[in-house]
Amino acid sequence: MDRIIEKKKWTRNKIIGLSGAAAFLVILIYIFISGSGGSKLNVARDRISISEVVNAPFREYIPVTGTVEPIQTFYLDLPDGGKVISKFVEEGTMLRAGDPIIKLDNPNLSLQVMSTQSSFLQAESVERQTKLNFEQNLLSKQNQLLDLNLNLINQKRIYNNNKILFEKGLISKNEYDQSAEKYQTYIESRNLMMEALRRDSLTLKQLVVKGESSLEMSKRYLSLVEEQLANLTVKAPIKGQLTSLNAEIGQSVGTGFRLGQIDNIDSFKVRIEIDEHYIARINPGQQGDFDFGGKTYSLVIKTVYPQVTNGRFYADMMFAGEAPKGIRRGQSLHIKLQLGGLSEAILVESGGFYSTTGGQWIFVIDNSGNLAERRSIKIGRQNPQYYEVLEGLKPGEKVITSSYDNYKDYDILIIE
Repeated sequence: MDRIIEKKKWTRNKIIGLSGAAAFLVILIYIFISGSGGSKLNVARDRISISEVVNAPFREYIPVTGTVEPIQTFYLDLPDGGKVISKFVEEGTMLRAGDPIIKLDNPNLSLQVMSTQSSFLQAESVERQTKLNFEQNLLSKQNQLLDLNLNLINQKRIYNNNKILFEKGLISKNEYDQSAEKYQTYIESRNLMMEALRRDSLTLKQLVVKGESSLEMSKRYLSLVEEQLANLTVKAPIKGQLTSLNAEIGQSVGTGFRLGQIDNIDSFKVRIEIDEHYIARINPGQQGDFDFGGKTYSLVIKTVYPQVTNGRFYADMMFAGEAPKGIRRGQSLHIKLQLGGLSEAILVESGGFYSTTGGQWIFVIDNSGNLAERRSIKIGRQNPQYYEVLEGLKPGEKVITSSYDNYKDYDILIIE
């Protein structure tokens, strides 16, 4: 007898088909969710910082630390060494220009001064004697010239008389020729003497000029040596405070030894340290501000030192007006160094988000205040308080500015 076979409801092919359809449906749902909002994360409101985008005046500046220094510092480097035999003041003393500080003893330098003085006196004596000899020689030749002139006058008279007598036949031709020859000899002797006097006068002038020049050089050298000897008593070159003194009685110090320093504390400057990233943007004339004693003071860059050491360079700033009362050498000041002028800009408060996004995107909160969506932005200038927003945000919008370390892989934040 035949038996009716009951047909199976869940065949293998049917199960495979239904599984494929379910998988396809899941993929469609995922694509739909992804396309309509991306990856999401719930965050607690009290774990984030929310700031409003504003349109306000903006000035780009960087914070720098400055150290108060004297307006002028003079280092006491010894031009000559010696042994300290006297000490007139102590470290910290207020000095006037010319006040003695220490006295050194240098026997070799003292002997050199004595030798130079002796050489100068000897050279002066030789020059004076040479000049005297030439002057006496000139006087002698001038006397000889006077005698020649007198003899010439007498001989000329004899010659003229003999010429008349010879023409009348009263004297012989030989007598006449002798008087003429003698007269001519006196003329030539006179000319030779005058030439000798002219040359001797020129020689004397040259010797005088050369001697005076040589003496002047000897004088200058003697003055330098005497000044070296005088410098063994070290004196204050400027008015100020002796802030360091490295010498004791009996101590021997060499040439170039740094004895100490004097600081002019009538006024001050501020030396600032800046990151090398800003070296092309720092120039004399730029201004900075700092707060002291409840007031704001201004500084202006005077000198920029371009040498970079360990990624930093330095600049000196001067007070634009009156310096604060009670400011002291070595004091640190926190300065806002301006990099640009004041201008209107769209601003967002600085925060930890920048270190994660590099200023390329930010979470913007919608009107409900419960949802924040990732948005691309473009950041321009910045200071420690604000970033300038060039693209992507409008005034009045609210953004999350706290750290994104836990949110960088999400597109939407649900704020609870």
